[in-house]
Amino acid sequence: MTKSFTLDARDRDLFRQAVGPVEPIRCDRIEPRVSRPKPIPRFTRADEQQVLADMLSDYFEPAELDTGEELYYRGEGVQQTVLRKLRRGQFQVGATLDLHGMTVVMAREALSTFFHWTRRDGLSCVRIIHGKGNGSRHRGPVLKQKINHWLRQRDEVLAFCSARRVDGGTGAIYVLLRRQV
Repeated sequence: MTKSFTLDARDRDLFRQAVGPVEPIRCDRIEPRVSRPKPIPRFTRADEQQVLADMLSDYFEPAELDTGEELYYRGEGVQQTVLRKLRRGQFQVGATLDLHGMTVVMAREALSTFFHWTRRDGLSCVRIIHGKGNGSRHRGPVLKQKINHWLRQRDEVLAFCSARRVDGGTGAIYVLLRRQV
């Protein structure tokens, strides 16, 4: 609660006598210039977000992949002998990501985080377990199809192929990664 009060003429006169003569203050300072905020690169940010979304898009062509089929991909400039060594399991696997039981959204997020860690740790070969799709019933191996599509879109992926039977067979893949400079 605030109190309000008014000054009558006597109070004003008493105040002016107590204060005395008053001179306005002359200010020779320059008013500070209000700096404008830096422009927000909305279109650049939108483009970058669209690229990230496109990198991990959900589009896939089911005709590209049959159930139980081996996966393999060899990026441009990767020699056939490198893919052959990868298929034989001759590269040391630095880390493994298991996507069993995940939804497509969870798997996409886990894959993105996993690749962030692999870049940070400088790994060159990893294994991703996507499963064989036995729980997907009539739809077939959903994550297998998604992983196949997502990995082909990533710049750091040089090649990938289905793992050896001892490492998961057609339910897992070895991924060869580009070295970070």
